[in-house]
Amino acid sequence: MANGNLLRHIGMIAIVAAILAASVYLAMVSVTLAHLEIVSELAPFDMRPLGYSPIEAASLIDGLGIAGRKYYLTRQIPLDMLYPALLALTLSSTIIWFGKHMPNRRIIHFGVALSVGIALFDYIENFGIVAMILSWPDVSGPLVYATSTATIAKSTITTAAVILVLLTGLIWCRLPRADARA
Repeated sequence: MANGNLLRHIGMIAIVAAILAASVYLAMVSVTLAHLEIVSELAPFDMRPLGYSPIEAASLIDGLGIAGRKYYLTRQIPLDMLYPALLALTLSSTIIWFGKHMPNRRIIHFGVALSVGIALFDYIENFGIVAMILSWPDVSGPLVYATSTATIAKSTITTAAVILVLLTGLIWCRLPRADARA
């Protein structure tokens, strides 16, 4: 019964989650991450989808200075602790919404798994960033490589999940009208 209620409202959940996720993303990109880039003159960790080396990480953390490192920890990280869950909810509810009338449910399971994977790697990235900033100036190479790997994984899985959602939406649009409206 509860599952049926949830499915009835999955479209609204997807829309509200998308609005919240987009709002947090816009705040990060236009305010906190932009500020960090201005202060350090380098792209913040979150904006490096191909990762970073220990030298690049050290340059960024050093370039932030004391005030920039504090800003990263007190402004950017709190926002980026909200965003992964909101993005995962947006993507998973959207794929459930679009995929609920498709005969092959594996696409839904795969989409939800990708959505959870995004959040998991984004949280690992966030904890790694916090650890790097707090351990400055003694940031270990393995910590940087682990955090960078999480960044790359997050970026790759996000791309795959968004493509899957778009493809599922395209398929949904092509379903017969009676199925598409239900």
